[in-house]
Amino acid sequence: MNLALKDIRHNLGRFALTTVGVGLLLMVVMGMGGIYRGVIEDATLLIDRVGADLWVVQRSTRGPFAEISRVPPNLVHRVQAVPGVRLAREFVYHTIQRERAGKPLRIAVMGLSWPVDKGEWLPLTAGRHLSQNHFEMIADESLRLPVGSQIELGKETYSIVGTTKNLISSNGDGIAFVTVQDAQAIQFDVPGEAVRLERASRETRGEEFEAAMKQPALLDNAGRPTGELPAVARPQLSAVMVTLGPGVYAEDVEEIIGGWSDVSVYTQDGQRELLLRGSVEKIKKQIGLFRVLLTIIAAIIMALILYTLTLDKIHSIALLKLIGAPNSVILGMILQQALLLGGIGFGIAYLLGQRVFPLFPRRVIITDGDVLQLALIVFGISVASSILGIWKAMRVSPNEALS
Repeated sequence: MNLALKDIRHNLGRFALTTVGVGLLLMVVMGMGGIYRGVIEDATLLIDRVGADLWVVQRSTRGPFAEISRVPPNLVHRVQAVPGVRLAREFVYHTIQRERAGKPLRIAVMGLSWPVDKGEWLPLTAGRHLSQNHFEMIADESLRLPVGSQIELGKETYSIVGTTKNLISSNGDGIAFVTVQDAQAIQFDVPGEAVRLERASRETRGEEFEAAMKQPALLDNAGRPTGELPAVARPQLSAVMVTLGPGVYAEDVEEIIGGWSDVSVYTQDGQRELLLRGSVEKIKKQIGLFRVLLTIIAAIIMALILYTLTLDKIHSIALLKLIGAPNSVILGMILQQALLLGGIGFGIAYLLGQRVFPLFPRRVIITDGDVLQLALIVFGISVASSILGIWKAMRVSPNEALS
């Protein structure tokens, strides 16, 4: 007869509620680790998927993901001329927030370097890749923009021609892919009244310009669109992505481009490291602290319930000692209860997590290594939490059975 199981049946209600509570705590501990892995995966997703060997960004900045970067469009041609570079692509990336169906909609917009990049590297779940330079969009499923729907951004309407899955920014926003020209149009869009005021301001400044006084025809340019003014450059890019030719060492090309005074260059691994050492590092520390606190709380709860169960059977323990039962029997009973409490709680956490985690707004990635690590932690806290009950059981005198 197993004394641990017999005692559990005697206190089944309390043991079951405690097990469920411990299971929920362990599920949160497991989820915290999964959320962190999801944040890492989302943060490095574009860097890994886009297939760029080098990232050329604004001088003294940390790239388009860690902070704002602005480089001129002609940088693409300069980079393309560097020996060893097979392909240089424009990169535009920014986040916008709009309202759709009465609810806020945050979108991370990425510009594809048309026609070199039509998004063929994107894993589509429905629809097709981009087939024209304007007004087409590929959206992540989290944005709830199905194929065939339309969305107004700026002064234009974009048609959703394809959808992807699990392409999320580091902030948890779904990514929408358009061409670079459309991404810039969305980013630098201004209201019509602001355009009118800017043109009026140009005319006012032009009337006070000496050259315009001598040649009044110059003022005709003041009313033209900004993009048609010869002195105004094209909107700037966020970065330039570089793909190297076969057999080319990234260090050699990085040394050449890094010598330019207006840009900085990072390898794929370097860009990923810069991103992870920024805001993601703080998230890691915060989630790690929560995991430690929840683990301690679970251990305390298990220790208290085992101590309470021990108090309830002090008379039985004293009786066992009185009839000559060895201490190992009593110790084994308490330790078995602790292991059952932790083991069943771990099982509840794992099974419930498989159902609950997919419903979270951000991805929760649980690996086999995380499950094994948590199992070892549960085993450790089960043994540790039994110490309080064992300590109390060892202090019980056999004479208490006669009282």
